[in-house]
Amino acid sequence: MKNKKIYYFIVPLIIIIIWAILSNLKIISPLFLSTPQAVFLEIIRLFSSGEIINDILFTLYRTFIGFLIACIIGIPIGLLMGYYDKIYHSLEFIVEFFRSIPATALFPLFILSFGIGDSSKIALTAWAAGLILIINSMYGVHLGKELRIKSAKTMKISGFNLFKKIIFPEALPQIFSGMRIAISLSLVIVIVTEMFIGTNFGLGHRIINAQLVYRISEMYATILITGILGFLINKGFILVEKKIVHWRGK
Repeated sequence: MKNKKIYYFIVPLIIIIIWAILSNLKIISPLFLSTPQAVFLEIIRLFSSGEIINDILFTLYRTFIGFLIACIIGIPIGLLMGYYDKIYHSLEFIVEFFRSIPATALFPLFILSFGIGDSSKIALTAWAAGLILIINSMYGVHLGKELRIKSAKTMKISGFNLFKKIIFPEALPQIFSGMRIAISLSLVIVIVTEMFIGTNFGLGHRIINAQLVYRISEMYATILITGILGFLINKGFILVEKKIVHWRGK
């Protein structure tokens, strides 16, 4: 187990070494690439001064609210589409059509509809994540083991009991896979919207501001913090998934 954990650090260490060589030897101009030591010192400064805390909290707030709305709307729609053929055929074109449009292309529409405040950022995040959850929930029902469903029907389990005891548990692993993708996408959408839709706080806002005034170390520091935040959210979600969906693969 210990040997496996070593592999977590090999590639990041190689990247840091290459980064240190390129930046310290000025193979790439300091205007475009700060040194690792300057970036890590900037991370310490951002946390010790507390100025990054509000940005992290606002980004997390927008991410999780958008993700929660997506779950509340997307999962039930996906389950209904998977379970009822009529609903599936009624909504298939709409879902596939909007899934093909990049969320970023809808910036103007969401700004017109919700303004430039948090509402537009959260709404766009919920929209993008919701489509992912609809698709995964739907396929979770479709990929359920038919033998178990048929066995349940022979035991006269039907209606809501069939859904609760067989269909939903069978779909849950796929739903959780969709939720993992959706939470990561939610963070990405929030960061991008913070860059281009007016706000005073947020990691995306800090990244774009630092880039505009050439505070390169701060820009890279915030990017690293964002990446670590996304990594921790994903790992936390995996732990929750293992506890809830303990029957996966059985």
